Amino acid sequence: MGESRASIGLDDLVAMTPDTRDRFMDFLRAASITTVVIGHWFISLIHWRRGVISTTSAIGVTRGLWLATWVLQVMPIFFFVGGFSNLVAYDSNARRGNSTWTFIRSRLRRLLRPSFVLLGIWAVAQIVLHLTNTGGATGPTLWGNTHLLRGMYPPGATIPFGPLWFLGMYIIVVALSPMTIRLHRRFGWAVPITMGICAVIVDITGFGFQMHFVRYANVAFVLLLPHQLGHLYADGAFGKLSRRTLWLMVLGGVGALVLLTNQWMFQAIGGAKRFDWFPHIGAYPRSLLGTDVESISNAYPPTLCYLAVGIWTIGAALLLKKRLTPWLQRERPWKTVVFANTIVMTLFLWHMTAFLLAVVALWPLGFGHGGESNARWWSERPLWLVAPGAVLSVMIAVFARYEQAGKRPSRPT
Repeated sequence: MGESRASIGLDDLVAMTPDTRDRFMDFLRAASITTVVIGHWFISLIHWRRGVISTTSAIGVTRGLWLATWVLQVMPIFFFVGGFSNLVAYDSNARRGNSTWTFIRSRLRRLLRPSFVLLGIWAVAQIVLHLTNTGGATGPTLWGNTHLLRGMYPPGATIPFGPLWFLGMYIIVVALSPMTIRLHRRFGWAVPITMGICAVIVDITGFGFQMHFVRYANVAFVLLLPHQLGHLYADGAFGKLSRRTLWLMVLGGVGALVLLTNQWMFQAIGGAKRFDWFPHIGAYPRSLLGTDVESISNAYPPTLCYLAVGIWTIGAALLLKKRLTPWLQRERPWKTVVFANTIVMTLFLWHMTAFLLAVVALWPLGFGHGGESNARWWSERPLWLVAPGAVLSVMIAVFARYEQAGKRPSRPT
């Protein structure tokens, strides 16, 4: 048990899988992060201006592409898996007689160890860019004409630091998980139901009364609700739900998205006033990602639409479990899932760095130019999946060891 994954072969990890392990949750974790990686590469419009490389989203300027976000917005799935794994790890920690702080420290170590490697590498890279006067200056001013960054925008931008924003949010969720587990153990289903009600109140207050600062409360209510559902799954409560109930989750979530993103609903409620609530569109935006062109976003901070996509996708995932579980018992699919989960943090943290390096290599050759969604952009999509994928595979070979160090090979989380 003291041997690290770095010194254990993939075949050994597969053979060591306990019968009690929920392979489906491992599959969801790997699938959700892989979807994020491919999605970020696919939708990127590249800009290289005044020595600064950046990306914007093609969703806001490509007709109908918003529909993909209704299917591929997988962050609620990841939080759902996180709620499951945090509860399982918390109980395992308690059985060993360890403190709550030991649990939090262990969970955070698994997140922070590979993250510090990323930050360290980029700190050195930024020093080199500063010393060689390479790239445009961006970010806060440090002194004189010296800014924090060269060649790229601060961490709020997707390339290359975007993953850190989500990681910061999830670190907070992990730190809060002992409290959310206690709430779950005491109140069960009442907790996510209350969170859903509070999310509705927050959006009504934030949009209807134009108190937009209130909307940030939904960072807690909307993002923690799938995490709370993960607790219920870990305790077996979801296993008691009928397929009819899961279908109601699917239909209810999709139906809510249709209602919330169409103007006629808000025309009946508020008439022209709806344009004060939702400038220029009169309803919630259809995209479930930030589009860089809309005045409001369903993701930052999350809205009821973000909650609705979580409800329908979690319901749909659990409907698929019966079909996928036998498939995951087969050696090849399970080996793929095991491998993906040994590198999932590395995959997530480094994927936009890989994309950035692909831009540096391909831009001088004429690829990625234009900055708009047109026929050329569509024709280049395979290239912008293959090229950063090749770079990322090298990064995984180099940096995955920092993620794998110290992990217990038989943990069910």
